[in-house]
Amino acid sequence: MEISDRYAWLFRELPVIAALMDVDGCFIDVSDEWVRRLGYSREEMRGRRPESIATPESIRHILEEHLPQFRRTGRLDHVSVEFLDKSGEKVMLLATTTMIDTDALIEDVHSLSVFTELSDRARLEQRYRDLYQSTPAMLHTVDDDGRITAVSDHWLEKLGYTREEVIGRSILDFLSEEARGPLLDGRVRDVIKAGTRKNLPRQMVTRKGELIDVVMSSRTELDQLTGHTKLFVASKDVTERNRTELKLREAYEEIERLKDKLERERDYLREEVEVAMNFGQIVGQSPALLAMSARIEAVADTPASVLIIGETGSGKELVARAIHARSGRSDKSLVKVNCASIPAELFESEFFGHVRGAFTGAHQDRIGRFQLADGGTLFLDEVGEIPLGLQSKLLRVLQEKEFERVGEAQSRSVDVRVIAATNKDLEKAVEVGEFREDLYYRLGVFPVRVPPLRKRGDDVIMLAIHILEQVCRDFGRETLKLTRSQVDALRVYSWPGNVRELKNVIERAVILSDDQYLRLDLSLPEAHLNPPSVDESATVSGDTSTFISDEAMRERVRHNLIAALKHADWRVAGEHGAARLLGLKPSTLTDRMHAMNIKRPASGRHTRSHS
Repeated sequence: MEISDRYAWLFRELPVIAALMDVDGCFIDVSDEWVRRLGYSREEMRGRRPESIATPESIRHILEEHLPQFRRTGRLDHVSVEFLDKSGEKVMLLATTTMIDTDALIEDVHSLSVFTELSDRARLEQRYRDLYQSTPAMLHTVDDDGRITAVSDHWLEKLGYTREEVIGRSILDFLSEEARGPLLDGRVRDVIKAGTRKNLPRQMVTRKGELIDVVMSSRTELDQLTGHTKLFVASKDVTERNRTELKLREAYEEIERLKDKLERERDYLREEVEVAMNFGQIVGQSPALLAMSARIEAVADTPASVLIIGETGSGKELVARAIHARSGRSDKSLVKVNCASIPAELFESEFFGHVRGAFTGAHQDRIGRFQLADGGTLFLDEVGEIPLGLQSKLLRVLQEKEFERVGEAQSRSVDVRVIAATNKDLEKAVEVGEFREDLYYRLGVFPVRVPPLRKRGDDVIMLAIHILEQVCRDFGRETLKLTRSQVDALRVYSWPGNVRELKNVIERAVILSDDQYLRLDLSLPEAHLNPPSVDESATVSGDTSTFISDEAMRERVRHNLIAALKHADWRVAGEHGAARLLGLKPSTLTDRMHAMNIKRPASGRHTRSHS
């Protein structure tokens, strides 16, 4: 018998469950006790891998933990495996595997595995391992050399590794350079032997090279079977907490730095804003405007909700600001919400705010407009555009003075006066079911109607002079004056865009003007003005007593209407009709023609009729 044969005979006679494997991890030989306990013959086992007779759960442990650790360390000590014997019954075993020198007497043998059947212990260990891996915490275990022997799924998820990439590697491979330094030169053994530690700050490195801050708590345990020490470590990711604390510290420092500056600038800025927005300055003396101003004075210093009704560009925001400026809340904020510009899905967040993670894109907490206006006034412009589904929530805030941010269950109290504005007929919207009746009455406790510019008479001239002086000042220009013909044109024009259109026309005229003449003829072509010249020396300033007589004005209006009718070939309505050129409704132009006895000539040539 050759030495190798004698060696093989001795191996088979060993009174233990044992197996010899080649470098590929396949069975070469098994002991007689293996054959007796598991029921497989040597011929049936040769060339097979342990996974071929293992349970699915044990296969996962073999591939993800045992093989990576064996390849890195050349040894496995009392690892749990679960095989199926030939009859299909489970056999719980603890395996100790050792790599054999390549010069061994048995040819091609790479490793020797010895198995101990300890059913109760193996079952408990398997249960412990499953719980350990699935726990929602960052756990890892290292041996007395600092090599990782087990990790939880959450640990792997945080650092971005698979179990095969981690088992058997030094824990130092996963620490930052700063955290690794004190543990080099074998000092990691001292830490392992030191025993229990709590909440030690460390930095770990993810697979992508990112640093995460953790606090680690550890406990040392002696394995009674092997005599080796194990260190059980629990970690908690505190990266976000540390970043948040840093941002808070920086924010507090910035707040302190800005506090003094803001206090110094507060009064100046308030004054500048009031001037820029014409706080409390409603220009004009027409009966319609004076009636509106009287209502503003009556309601301003009360807590009543106000509904401002008026056409686009008529100055509804100016009215809201005048009410706020005259109220007891004038020292608090006036917060504006343009309801027409908010996407439907963002209304609730815009009004009430949201918490981080409440919806996709909510990366941080946000304060809503109601909370911003607490103690002051909330101006809801174009209130008729609020979605019907949100109107009930708005009504609740107005009634109960409480709201919840999106994604938050906590109710917050708020003290806000609401001023709403609309250019829609809300009564009609209520009738067709587009606006809640109870909300309409809640908002419209005190309605204020803003008259359109066409119904404000000579206010248009006062406004034009006021705006012209302000625009010239803002643009750094010498103050320009309005000529007589320009005054006539401004008074006659219907101003469908109201005060906003007037302001735009004046701004364009100033931009297009030279240093001497206001080019209103270029900014308002609908008026059919001639370019100003040196011959037209009469101008109008803030003193309106130099206006021309009413008879002269009527004559100029008549000439202007006839000129537009001639240009339109006497068509009143339609895209190229005179009404469109003059900015009037066709019915309005027809009424003026009747009033001034202007008729289309019988032939193709214009004739003038006298009254």
